[in-house]
Amino acid sequence: MMEVQCAVAKISKYATSESGDTLEMIERPFGGLSFVLADGQRSGRSAKVISNMVARKAIQLLSEGVRDGAAARAAHDYLYALRGGKVTATLNMLSLDMVSKTFVISRNNDAPVLVYTLADGHMLLDEPSKSVGVNRNTKPVITELPLEVGTIIVVYTDGLRHAGTLSGNRCYDPCAAFVQMTARGITSPRTIADTLLAEAVDMDKGRPKDDISVLVTAVLPAATEDKIRRMDVHLPL
Repeated sequence: MMEVQCAVAKISKYATSESGDTLEMIERPFGGLSFVLADGQRSGRSAKVISNMVARKAIQLLSEGVRDGAAARAAHDYLYALRGGKVTATLNMLSLDMVSKTFVISRNNDAPVLVYTLADGHMLLDEPSKSVGVNRNTKPVITELPLEVGTIIVVYTDGLRHAGTLSGNRCYDPCAAFVQMTARGITSPRTIADTLLAEAVDMDKGRPKDDISVLVTAVLPAATEDKIRRMDVHLPL
């Protein structure tokens, strides 16, 4: 047996009460899960309004059985029409599709997605991709991967890879950090997400210069055979 484990780590820009990143999760009508991660233009409350708008539209359509690519294009069209093509947002969707038995990775984000599989090792999904909301005919870049034990996928907003640049440090390299963790045999999504976020915040000297969100999904051997689904949430107040 195998199980899919997911972990998220998020932090707001320093001295900003509200993150401009929005993460949503939905159960798919034919089985599986979809995660939607949106990053609104700028930061704070105005960015949150934009990212909420984009994520909500995508989640609504996914919950109704709309395919991932179509949901991403509709979210773009919605933001483009509502804001006249003057506001942008990045959009990532990561779906566990039980019909096709695959991961479906949708990118409207120039930040790459990190992938590790037992068969192929490390892969960087970095095909050029445009954010939603501005260019009229924007489409997502879609990648499908088989649902196999040992697969690890890391999705993040650009605050992660830009950490350190405004503090006079070298730019943080999440890909190199991920490679080092897998080389040490680390496969826990919680450990990977927390480590990437902690290292990025450290690069910004404890004061993140942008909102940072990290989503990690891994397929691991099942710890139990009880068929119970579990989810943990930690929300500091």
